[in-house]
Amino acid sequence: MKIVGVFGHPESLSYRPLLPSCEDLSKNQEVRKMVVKEGSRPPWVGLGAAVWVQIAAGNAYNFPLYSSALKSVLSLNQQQLTILGVANDVGENVGILPGIACNFLPPWSLLLIGALLCFLGYGALFLALTRTLSTFPYVPLCLALCVATNSNAWFGTAVLVTNMRNFPLSRGTISGILKGYVGISAAVYTLIYTLLLKHSASNLVLFLALGVPIACLIIMYFIRPCTPPSGEDSSVHVHFLFVQAASVLLATYLVTTTILCDIFSITGALSYVLAAIMLLLLMTPLVIPLKMTLFPSHPLHLVTSNQTDPLLAPSSSAASLVDEDASDIETLLAEGEGAVTGNKRRPKRGEDFKFREAIVKADFWLLWFVYFFGVGSGVTVLNNLAQIGVALGADDTTILLSLFSFCNFLGRLGAGAVSEHFVRSIALPRTIWMTCTQIIMIIAFCLYASALDGTLYAATALLGVCYGVQYSIMVPTVSELFGLKNFGITSNFMMLGNPIGAIIFSALLAGTVYDAEAAKQGSSTCYGANCFRLTFLILAGVVGLGTILSIILSLRIRPVYKMLYAEGSFRLSHTSSH
Repeated sequence: MKIVGVFGHPESLSYRPLLPSCEDLSKNQEVRKMVVKEGSRPPWVGLGAAVWVQIAAGNAYNFPLYSSALKSVLSLNQQQLTILGVANDVGENVGILPGIACNFLPPWSLLLIGALLCFLGYGALFLALTRTLSTFPYVPLCLALCVATNSNAWFGTAVLVTNMRNFPLSRGTISGILKGYVGISAAVYTLIYTLLLKHSASNLVLFLALGVPIACLIIMYFIRPCTPPSGEDSSVHVHFLFVQAASVLLATYLVTTTILCDIFSITGALSYVLAAIMLLLLMTPLVIPLKMTLFPSHPLHLVTSNQTDPLLAPSSSAASLVDEDASDIETLLAEGEGAVTGNKRRPKRGEDFKFREAIVKADFWLLWFVYFFGVGSGVTVLNNLAQIGVALGADDTTILLSLFSFCNFLGRLGAGAVSEHFVRSIALPRTIWMTCTQIIMIIAFCLYASALDGTLYAATALLGVCYGVQYSIMVPTVSELFGLKNFGITSNFMMLGNPIGAIIFSALLAGTVYDAEAAKQGSSTCYGANCFRLTFLILAGVVGLGTILSIILSLRIRPVYKMLYAEGSFRLSHTSSH
């Protein structure tokens, strides 16, 4: 049967009705409820569980704790050990596969894959370290380490993407909190290594092979997509402040305890008590959903934003059928009125981009290079911090490492909170903070190069803060410019700046300069300011270039932020693809 369509053309309606039936709507709503958790508690349960996953996602920071044992047991030279360090960084930061998978697989499956990689990679390292296998070739060792640390990419992508989508109105805060916990994971593992594992490298690797995957398998049920709120609950701000305060308390406790363990010999029951306190502090974010359960309150007044459509509906193909039908009808009507010609328009900044659409944008590459220059120079210092301390006369490099770790955490957490405040109050682009911190990084590198008395610890503290800021600013900026739909792959592509920076600036530049200076001294260990002076001056110039690019980027995207935060709250994209 032929029926005259809405535009006067005969159309057959025998296969697909123009409007979904009430029965279809009901079925789709039921499917949506099965896939997506609703209510105010589930997102906070997921955030509390994500804290533990982010600690697991910092397992690559343990390399300095067992690298010396690997070098001794397997008779590696310094160059081979440096290449292992690069493999460690590459595995940790190459997250293209999990970035793609997060749009097709549920979070628990990404965590399951990460747990499997962690078990296989560190399991192989354990066999090599304990000489269970009589011979373990060098290339398979590098691959095993790369596989082991690649679990971090799967862990981090699962929780970061899920929580960014669960809290789309607080992206900077979420990024700061989650990246902050990754920053202090090194201190968590150091405390476990010192108090419980008694400085045993083989026991640490065994813990990474078994303990970390088991913890993730237990937690993965709670990392679930939830229905994002259509407006802002005034209690959300208080809850975020609580989580931030809990993370600061944990970081302070970890640094204090690490220093005490370095000064005093702590053994017996006291070591277990200190470890138990650390575990309790890690569980603190779960107080929020517990409070919601025990003391339920009436919903508070919601301050709604300009647009109440969620930026990205949680992933469910069945749940998006109604949206597709409605979109088809709108397109048909628009075509009938001559508003469109049938070609889909390209997204604008602030809307959802496909990866291939984002990668051809100038803003995408400006952000990539700004991030690359910032983290690439920072990771060079981090990878060589022990040698820098020895060269500049530091008596104890453990305190230097603890200082960098704590300041790195402060930079990550603080960047999320501060950028969120200013982006809401005056629509200030987040990348302004990358500009400010990269200027400070130039000062820090000059302090390192000067080798003046008292500058080593000051420069390390400054660099730690600025290094952490680069991470926490990049993540929400990517989501705001290019949307949340393909956020996983876009943000993970940005993360490639870290391993590429490690190869170019650390392995090639710093390693070459250090070895040349050590050869002049007739030793394998270099002492004095000249060991890294040229490296620091080059890094200062590199970061100077990054500063210029960040200023250009901030000027380009200022109109985008004025549009997104015109009403003092994030304006959820009306045109986002669902």
